[in-house]
Amino acid sequence: MEHKTRKDIIHRFQVNFLAMSLLNTFPWDHLDEEIRNSNTSDIIEDILHKTCLHPICVKNPPSLKYRRRFLTELIKRQEKLSAEPLDILYEALGEVMCAQEEDLCFKTYLLPTGDAVSLAENVALISQGTTGLVTWEAALYLAEWTLENAHIFKNKTVLELGSGIGLTGIVLCRSCSLTKYIFSDCHQTVLQRLKDNITNCLANCDGVSVEELDWENVSDEQLQRIQANTIIAADVVYDPDIIACLVRLLSRLLNCKVEENHPDVYVASTVRNPQTYECFKKELERAGLRHVIMKDSVTQVFPYNRASTIEMIKIYV
Repeated sequence: MEHKTRKDIIHRFQVNFLAMSLLNTFPWDHLDEEIRNSNTSDIIEDILHKTCLHPICVKNPPSLKYRRRFLTELIKRQEKLSAEPLDILYEALGEVMCAQEEDLCFKTYLLPTGDAVSLAENVALISQGTTGLVTWEAALYLAEWTLENAHIFKNKTVLELGSGIGLTGIVLCRSCSLTKYIFSDCHQTVLQRLKDNITNCLANCDGVSVEELDWENVSDEQLQRIQANTIIAADVVYDPDIIACLVRLLSRLLNCKVEENHPDVYVASTVRNPQTYECFKKELERAGLRHVIMKDSVTQVFPYNRASTIEMIKIYV
């Protein structure tokens, strides 16, 4: 087992906990080793202060069920490896056991600068008829890609399709020098949650706007008014029924020249169903649109499953 310093272990616990990562992704073995080597469980108290008792968690807490499971596992490790009882652990568990679960929870992602992006999400993956109230893996990947390619967005007007709860756009707005950023979605509940997250995460909203964008019924006037140099989207290729209207919209956007230039279009997708994804590429070809796969090596910043097939393409005329 690779050696991890105490600081590394605590940081990994904090990053995973705030983002509500699966419990089996936490470095439990390293924690056990640290407790055995130091013959004390005070590291658990340090972890508690960086997770459940951290000001970020107090203000923007992960789901109640998640905190219960996390604290239960932490107590199990502490009891197995140490005779020292930690009252603070049981007090924390008692508080969450007595609390009432809500539909809303927060996932917090730590940027390389140390800044935190806390997003309100629905506890259920599918809620109120939409999957747009949670963050998906391709959005995390696209956010990481933008952090490494900030120069592409400098002084640009960026339109994001299917913004969902806003992770990618908020990270971009926090880390790039943009002229304008337009978040967009079509589901009213998603749009309201998106606006709330923008207010919560962006101190300066100059140049930031939210558009209701119905892919099937968007007008030429609305697209001309947006005047985007760059279009991005994450996890929008998941339903065969919407592929045709998505490709029609991308074709229209690519033909809305800004200062005589066609916009750049980047789409990141988690390939869950290869047939659906292949259908998307064939539809692009039928529409006369070409694409190239972006094969950049992207540094992982956020905790999520990179084992999934995530592909990003640039689309052009």
